[in-house]
Amino acid sequence: MSTDDTPAQRSFTVAAAQIRSTDDREDNLRQVRGAAQEAARQGAALVVFPEATSSWFGSSVRAAAEDLDDGATPTLLRRLAGELGITIAAGFFTPAGGGRVHNTVLLTGPAGEAVYRKVHLFDAFGSKESDTVAPGEEYVVAPVADGRGGTVQVGLATCYDVRFADQFTALGLRGAEVIALPTSWGAGPGKLEQWQTLTRARALDSQSWLVAAGQAHQEAKGAAPLGIGHSAVIDPLGNPVDELGSEPGLLGRTIDLGQVEAVRSRIPVLSAQR
Repeated sequence: MSTDDTPAQRSFTVAAAQIRSTDDREDNLRQVRGAAQEAARQGAALVVFPEATSSWFGSSVRAAAEDLDDGATPTLLRRLAGELGITIAAGFFTPAGGGRVHNTVLLTGPAGEAVYRKVHLFDAFGSKESDTVAPGEEYVVAPVADGRGGTVQVGLATCYDVRFADQFTALGLRGAEVIALPTSWGAGPGKLEQWQTLTRARALDSQSWLVAAGQAHQEAKGAAPLGIGHSAVIDPLGNPVDELGSEPGLLGRTIDLGQVEAVRSRIPVLSAQR
């Protein structure tokens, strides 16, 4: 037991898999398989993949939609999680009815499953995501196995959600210690700076660790947000502890969950909400 007021260290190993998805689902899923296997080899208990993992925004999201129960992408994610003994979070599209889809994140692993449907849709910078994507209605926090016999509370958000501070405050209030943020962040003037500012601010708002997994950079295709890379792990004080560049890669980091309790105790922003 600690002899002072500092919470005991709780180690949790995370990874952000920065892949480069295209309209070739088979190749995209090969990238997922390889990155998940490497993350497990490095000891990760949680690996986060980008938004639009199985098919990029440059193609029809309606055509890319998969059944959550038996689609190729969720089937692979569940199989890899079971074989590797890790938890995987990844974004892809599922049917929503009315000719639209949901921009969905599946979290699957030893502690069970959770599904998040993107709440805030990207109707900005010339894009109109709501034309083809139906918004979700609920924020999600779920337990994830920590690889040491315990669990970690993980919140879920997707890309454009990062511009909405109230969502991240809500996740923190619901007990999220880590927030997984799959993203396909569009390139453009000032967009990298916005990405870095927003992710750091949202870690501060939630007083949680943030694991942001972005699509690797590729040239823009019209208004479709394809990716700038710069996946990052950010601590509860908004400090980036590691960040990738623009090319594909795997960012692994062992984090101390004790920092969450310490920050929330010393700077009680969440408990002071009115």
